[in-house]
Amino acid sequence: MRVLCLPCLPSLKTIAMSAKDMKSHLPEVDLDKLRVVLDIKEAYMSGAISLEEGRKRLREQVTKLRPYEIALAEQELKTIEDDECRKEDIQSMMLLFEEVMDTSRPDLPSNHPIMCYYRENDEMRKVLKEVERLAPYPVIKNEWLGIYDELAKWRTHLSRKQNQLYSILEQKGFDRPTTTMWLLDDFIRDEIRDTRKLIEEDKDAEFIAMQKTIVHDVLDLMEKEETVLYPTSLAMISPAEFEEMKSGDREIGFAFITLEPEEKTEEAPSTENSVAPQAGFGAELASLLNKYGYSAGGNASADTVLDVATGKLTLEQINLIYKHMPVDISYVDENEIVKFYTDTEHRVFPRSKNVIGRDVKNCHPRTSVHLVEEIIEKFRTGEQDTVDFWINKGDLFIYIYYVAVRDENGRFRGVLEMMQDCSRIRKLEGSRTLLKWSNDTTAASKHDAAYSSEATKPVEEPAPAESEEKHEPANEVEALEITPDTRVKDLLSTYPALKQELPKLNKAFSMLNSPLARIIIPKANVRMMSERSGMNLDELIKSLKELTEKIKSSAQ
Repeated sequence: MRVLCLPCLPSLKTIAMSAKDMKSHLPEVDLDKLRVVLDIKEAYMSGAISLEEGRKRLREQVTKLRPYEIALAEQELKTIEDDECRKEDIQSMMLLFEEVMDTSRPDLPSNHPIMCYYRENDEMRKVLKEVERLAPYPVIKNEWLGIYDELAKWRTHLSRKQNQLYSILEQKGFDRPTTTMWLLDDFIRDEIRDTRKLIEEDKDAEFIAMQKTIVHDVLDLMEKEETVLYPTSLAMISPAEFEEMKSGDREIGFAFITLEPEEKTEEAPSTENSVAPQAGFGAELASLLNKYGYSAGGNASADTVLDVATGKLTLEQINLIYKHMPVDISYVDENEIVKFYTDTEHRVFPRSKNVIGRDVKNCHPRTSVHLVEEIIEKFRTGEQDTVDFWINKGDLFIYIYYVAVRDENGRFRGVLEMMQDCSRIRKLEGSRTLLKWSNDTTAASKHDAAYSSEATKPVEEPAPAESEEKHEPANEVEALEITPDTRVKDLLSTYPALKQELPKLNKAFSMLNSPLARIIIPKANVRMMSERSGMNLDELIKSLKELTEKIKSSAQ
């Protein structure tokens, strides 16, 4: 079993001599109690006593055990040889000590060096859950490559631990366990690297067979960290020393997590001409344009106006347009590399940024790769220009359309994939030409029945918009369920009188009658109303229900 190394058990005298320096940095340790702990542990690991018997003895003879006392017990072996690094199951060890040792997580600030390790482990566990989720299914190479990109990030966690945490612990005499764990760090790092090679070499069966081992080994290492290493570090390292560690930690970096910038005493440089950081596609595009000098003054900000084919758009506008499209778009270039996809809330199939820059064939199960290759080849030669597919996925009807991308000279420049959930579109009936805010699929309501005979005729000019005061009586409008996610726009559309009633409920709602309302109302919901006004969410919902009932009653 490939897990954590714990040393053999020497005499108490040997422990006292080898751990002298370490003890000076720890609270007082009861050596007699430690002897009992070691004897019970040895008997349990050799099979001489059962788990129940071992636990009973610990309860009666030890009562309470601190993690650093386990660490001190490991500190007795100075010479490391390959056959001395026994692979013991840390999970079994923790079962033995479960009733006498406190393994709860310490309450620390999020930027504390030890808490950063915990946070990284939490994120690593999420990746391992993905490993376990995907392992039973047919291999999609790109998905697994993405996961192993994430697993590889943990190397930064290991590197920081080895160069920062181990270093200061060894200065305090805590060197035997850290040396042993360093071996395990490197072993698991290499194990992840070598397993990735299997998927890269299309050795799917071997690759899948390794996933259980990867999950087990990483979890065991993290268990050892959290039950022994981190608590012992907190007992031995002073707050001032942890503060000194922070700069080195930042220099090496972190896996999965980000830290807020350290507060600076010096005055920050002027940002008058600086470009604000951008997120997502806009930032990437800005960076690319800047790289090749296609932006004003060499800097492309969110407000930089670009000459697109049929208009002028800023980077922010481009990003927003893509984000709000009801169609998911992916682009693969002429070299069959995935270059771009739109990240929308309605995305049918999840995507990860790990697909960017990868061979498109690795985005599909091997059973369908030949179809991908055929599509690209026929597009490339000009034999075909489009192809479509449709999928029934539960209650969803998914339409997928591929089109060959060609430049003005007809040269093949890649493939554009467009995917859309067409479930609602397929249910549409007749025609709808009048404004109606409901999301049903019927043609005309009772209010436009007279118009329905003309519905198929072209509409030359839209009818004048009705004023806010000209609305349907509330008692004729379908009742609106009020929840934390109910939109303010829908509330006011259904019950326009709320605009006058809400400021009486809370002065903060006076903004609904201000010029800002045009900006705020489309984005706001009941939860945001609660946050902005300071009203309790449940109380606000109750008040809204009472007001709407009052409005409906007065309209009758």
